[in-house]
Amino acid sequence: MRPTLCFLLSGFALAASAAEVDIAHPTPAVRITPTDATLDPTVRKATDDSELVAVTYKPAASPAITLAPGAAGAWAWPADGTLRLRVQNGMPWPVTLIVDVASGEKHLKATVGLPPGPPQILSVPLTATSPRAFGMQVGPPMPFDDGKVKRIVATFTEGGIDAGKVTSVRLSMPQPGAAQTVLFGAMDAVAGEADLKVAYTGMVDKYGQYTRATWPEKIANDQALKDRAVAPKGAPTGSGKLDPFGGRTDLPAMQASGFFRVQKQGSRWWLVSPEGHAFFSLGVNAVNHTDGRTYVQGREYMFTDASGANGAFGGTSDSRSDNGSQRDNGLNHGRWWDVYANNIARTLGTDFENAWRKRTLDRLKAWRFNTLGNWSDPAFAGDKRMAYTVPILIHGDFNTVSTGYDYWGRMPDPFDPRFAKAAQAAVANATKDKTNDPWLLGYFADNELAWAGQGPQGRWALATGSLAQGPQSPAKQAFIAYLKKTHGDVATFVKAWGLNNVTDWKQVEAQGFKAPEPSEPHPAIAADYIAFLKLYAGQYFRTVAETLKKADPHHLFLGGRLAVRTPEVEEMSAKYTDVTSINTYTDVPEHGFDVAEFKNWDKPVMLTEFHFGSSDRGPFGNGVAAVANEDERGKAYARFVDAAAASGIVVGTHWFQYVDQPVTGRILDGENAHIGLVGITDIPFEGFTRAVTETNARVGGGSGGGSQR
Repeated sequence: MRPTLCFLLSGFALAASAAEVDIAHPTPAVRITPTDATLDPTVRKATDDSELVAVTYKPAASPAITLAPGAAGAWAWPADGTLRLRVQNGMPWPVTLIVDVASGEKHLKATVGLPPGPPQILSVPLTATSPRAFGMQVGPPMPFDDGKVKRIVATFTEGGIDAGKVTSVRLSMPQPGAAQTVLFGAMDAVAGEADLKVAYTGMVDKYGQYTRATWPEKIANDQALKDRAVAPKGAPTGSGKLDPFGGRTDLPAMQASGFFRVQKQGSRWWLVSPEGHAFFSLGVNAVNHTDGRTYVQGREYMFTDASGANGAFGGTSDSRSDNGSQRDNGLNHGRWWDVYANNIARTLGTDFENAWRKRTLDRLKAWRFNTLGNWSDPAFAGDKRMAYTVPILIHGDFNTVSTGYDYWGRMPDPFDPRFAKAAQAAVANATKDKTNDPWLLGYFADNELAWAGQGPQGRWALATGSLAQGPQSPAKQAFIAYLKKTHGDVATFVKAWGLNNVTDWKQVEAQGFKAPEPSEPHPAIAADYIAFLKLYAGQYFRTVAETLKKADPHHLFLGGRLAVRTPEVEEMSAKYTDVTSINTYTDVPEHGFDVAEFKNWDKPVMLTEFHFGSSDRGPFGNGVAAVANEDERGKAYARFVDAAAASGIVVGTHWFQYVDQPVTGRILDGENAHIGLVGITDIPFEGFTRAVTETNARVGGGSGGGSQR
């Protein structure tokens, strides 16, 4: 049987059981212990006739009330159950509540936001869960109305308990700056996780839009979609003082080579158009019509109508892997639905590829972009209307090294001869039919490789990961060779590194060698790690650069799109590439990479991923760099791009990405953010694109004004 739970203090009670509970009649079933909190014994009648009592949390580090069973000692709750608690925020602003359910030393925690308003049911699953378990990175916003009651469901819980032996429930608030009041009512533990599933049920409509909210670009039917997606163009926008490639004819001319190149003019670096004019690359990533794919299989209940997955806009994939991007993901294989392509077809017909590319290029040019960034549809290259980029993706059976982060996979071992062969094959594939194309800006090598690990010692992860491998590892062999050359005999090395238990090089060469962390008494450790990281990065970039320039001497090597990185990899990239590409999600460029160091090296940089997202246009996530609302996105874009252009070393900025991610998460890794220039319906966000156009016209040259949908 499920016990009756009753919160009791000073003659009043908060009670809960499977049956109706009369809060006005206290029982001694529950003890309440307040910590930096006070409880008002007055029972209050809520607007929905529920009865509540008020708890005031005082300004303190972690004010709380702790509820514990009385003589029973522990509550026996369902193992797969849900804790339900009636709650109301007593303040006119949102507050944060932390729910900590304990069984002895084990804890399960959830942090939820309580908006102001009427009473709601707070549901906390009694097992660990997260939106990633449902195939997306960010869960649906709370509260929501399920048609019967307003609910707040904790979609993220961490830890684990023995639900049959619950010893306490702690309700706390993280360091309030002033007294905050929350009202609590009936509490119950029920079997199953129906509340959690309800939170994800019926939340996406036939157009891929979130069903529980409205916003200006949201549409209700096919006609509205067609009217908005193919609306008349805005005022014409001329190219102004630009050459056909987007180079600025209003600035002093440089040498024309027939291809894009890079040059320093005066105190600043520029890309140079094929006709010899200064060119600041204003790009957009992932401009393609296949970026709206989201898994449906196993998640059918999330959609009101996912019939599109059964036709031309459906397919199957399997995203399961050991990469960091998938480790915690669930529901990430099977049938998918390309929502974006489905919506395009509703306005342009099923054979839409050419018409979509034309419409998209018309928009991008009207918004003053001049470059198609990484992951864009390769077919754009044939349109000869905008500069484009090409990725060199190096795959093969070469050795790899783990840094522990490995979000997209382990690091390639550039010392392995098989890596050089794989690079040759990848370069041959990437450069095919492109070596004489003046519209090609250049090539990227791979994407966001795991050059470092996580945490304060993450900088050294590639070095320690290499040393942890067996003697057959080419990377380890290179490191050991460096150590022997630098220190000579093993005794000198052992003393420099402070290794008390090493007497022979064979011990270092063995599989599983645990390399020490750098320390002040042994500065040689950090010095050797730095040297090896330069050696590793230098080998990678030199191998790719030499292979690429041999195959295509005309076009730029735009680096490796660095995200997780170290000073050593930045230095080696600057040395061997034409332009170092960096993906950074910060408010301004100087908070994302060391501007001063690149000025010292006197080498150019391209910022090949950045964005600013908000959560007020459907998708639940607001991206890596979040702003408060849609209006702030345009301001943030201007601030970032203006700062980049003013730096003197940044030669381009590429926005990520063209279209919003699916509400239920992209198949690649579940990302589901509002970060696009257009929505999943292919309808542009007019306010944002207007602000983008003004910034791009100012930075990239040409006349301003006007917009195009």
